[in-house]
Amino acid sequence: MFAGVSPSDYNVPAEVKAAGFDICADELGSIVEGHDVKKLKFHGGVTGVSEKLCTSIVDGLTTTDSDLLNRRQEIYGINKFAESQPRSFWIFVWEALQDMTLMILGVCAFVSLIVGIATEGWLEGAHDGLGIVASILLVVFVTAISDYRQSLQFRDLDTEKKKIIIQVTRNGFRQKLSIYDLLPGDIVHLAIGDQVPADGLFVSGFSVLIDESSLTGESEPVMVNSENPFMLSGTKVQDGSCKMMIATVGMRTQWGKLMATLSEGGDDETPLQVKLNGVATIIGKIGLFFAVVTFAVLVQGLFSHKWQAGTYFRWSGDDALEILEYFAIAVTIVVVAVPEGLPLAVTLSLAFAMKKMMNDKALVRHLAACETMGSATTICSDKTGTLTTNHMTVVKSCICMEVKVVDQPTKAASLVSEMPVSAVKLLLQSIFNNTGGEVVVNEDGKREILGTPTETALLEFGLSLGGDFQAERQAVKLVKVEPFNSTKKRMGVVMELHEGGLRAHTKGASEIVLAACDKVINSNGDIVPLDEESINLLKDTIDQFANEALRTLCIAYMELEGGFSPENPMPVSGYTCIGIVGIKDPVRPGVKESVAVCRSAGITVRMVTGDNINTAKAIARECGILTDDGIAIEGPDFREKSLEELLQLVPKIQVSFHFLVYRISNCKKFIGNEKSLSRQD
Repeated sequence: MFAGVSPSDYNVPAEVKAAGFDICADELGSIVEGHDVKKLKFHGGVTGVSEKLCTSIVDGLTTTDSDLLNRRQEIYGINKFAESQPRSFWIFVWEALQDMTLMILGVCAFVSLIVGIATEGWLEGAHDGLGIVASILLVVFVTAISDYRQSLQFRDLDTEKKKIIIQVTRNGFRQKLSIYDLLPGDIVHLAIGDQVPADGLFVSGFSVLIDESSLTGESEPVMVNSENPFMLSGTKVQDGSCKMMIATVGMRTQWGKLMATLSEGGDDETPLQVKLNGVATIIGKIGLFFAVVTFAVLVQGLFSHKWQAGTYFRWSGDDALEILEYFAIAVTIVVVAVPEGLPLAVTLSLAFAMKKMMNDKALVRHLAACETMGSATTICSDKTGTLTTNHMTVVKSCICMEVKVVDQPTKAASLVSEMPVSAVKLLLQSIFNNTGGEVVVNEDGKREILGTPTETALLEFGLSLGGDFQAERQAVKLVKVEPFNSTKKRMGVVMELHEGGLRAHTKGASEIVLAACDKVINSNGDIVPLDEESINLLKDTIDQFANEALRTLCIAYMELEGGFSPENPMPVSGYTCIGIVGIKDPVRPGVKESVAVCRSAGITVRMVTGDNINTAKAIARECGILTDDGIAIEGPDFREKSLEELLQLVPKIQVSFHFLVYRISNCKKFIGNEKSLSRQD
């Protein structure tokens, strides 16, 4: 018995029992959706649920039994959401017909056909009306065909985009899988920024905060731990890292149920469409006004002539035809006034632009997007992974105050023989424990490094120094983990050593971590105070690395002699600097040429990054973004400027930082002055 819940409250369905499982999908869904701790305890907690799902919280699912895998999919479903039916071609035709200009032209075509046929007969009188109809059909079908083709391509693109790769433990191996392949019982590894791929239960982790605003609308993050182990799909990991066990997938998840209740909304009109509709309406009103005036004047002339002739009360068929001819003249004025060639010219030009962009592998969902992009004067690009290849390698190091080139494994191996043994041990301990990555052996028996590019580069460096990831992990017990985030710009761990004692390791942005150090390991392996000369040497090394377009990371540690509680934050000062590493992220091929093409077209390319300013400037110069008259500026410097200085400064900024971009919209100095800034940019 658990918390008053009796075993008779839940009976395993026969089909689930026959498939070899002891819990059904609805029961799993009710546990996670209702955050039902009592039910979870009744089923034996996370461990008990894993046993009923025939999985292991350590080794994950076993997929060697294909029959069991198929039964699991039949009972619990697959991790895919039901998608809305694709819109047919005729829906795009109908949407294209909603253009106000085309509606006015359609009315004009109808009236022109009626009047023309009545006055001149079928062949002669239908020319003008049929010409307008042909123009309308051409515009409609060009627009509809282009939008329909793009919708098909974007549907395929969305399918590929949703195939998010995530790290999962299966068959005892940590591997990468598409979220579509996840099944209940899978053990998923999550870190900061990851989206929870399905509803599940927390297994283990550190300092996990979940942003559930996408589901609940609440901006306050939720702490997830063993007491509150429920994790919902569609939410994001805001802080920490953890392992979770998948409980429900697909349409049974909270995100799936939410998606089932939503429908796709329509698109707003573009500025050009609004202007064209406005112009067409104004022209139509003016043309209609003059057409009415013309018709009234002509009819008044006819009435005056008949009054003077004394035939006011005698009307013939010729008089009726004459009035009909006057009406045809009025309709002609309206038809001529409305420019039926304008929407055709705009549509054809946008369709041509879309086709050219498709040839350049740039997909455009709607024709109207080409209009918006044609007005672009500035492109703000991220650095890592966009301008650079995002494949990082440690190429230089400053360990124990000695700068060495380590761009090859042989040079890294020789570095070990030149370093004190104690320093090597501390360095490897920091690299392999203070990391969000992992070194695993895949199913083929080959060693594989998992993690972000920066973590991968450091782990590769540690392995080249002769380190053993698993041995270093097993030699200590992690007490607290503070993952990296962009606010702190560093990460850290507190570990309990097997020989006793507590030790903290930290790494991150060189300037920030170095500022937290008051000691350093010298070339003899001794710990000495960090005097002014040593600080200047390390700062010069950081600048030197950064000027060579290297991303720098500082690695440090401290002994926690007074004890440590996991509820407390890690120390922010008192560390001992182990060293600094410089990581190279090469510029992506073709970037410099692309920037030159943009510049020649009058488009300013700006780089937005959170990296060291010297590194950012070096990369920007290599890409051709930072020119002699351009400015690279950080947030603190930016906020100190006066309004007059900002008006001169903003147009020249070519390299800025993420926190600068986020705060610029909130800067009170810009309130009421945005127009002034836009005029000068």
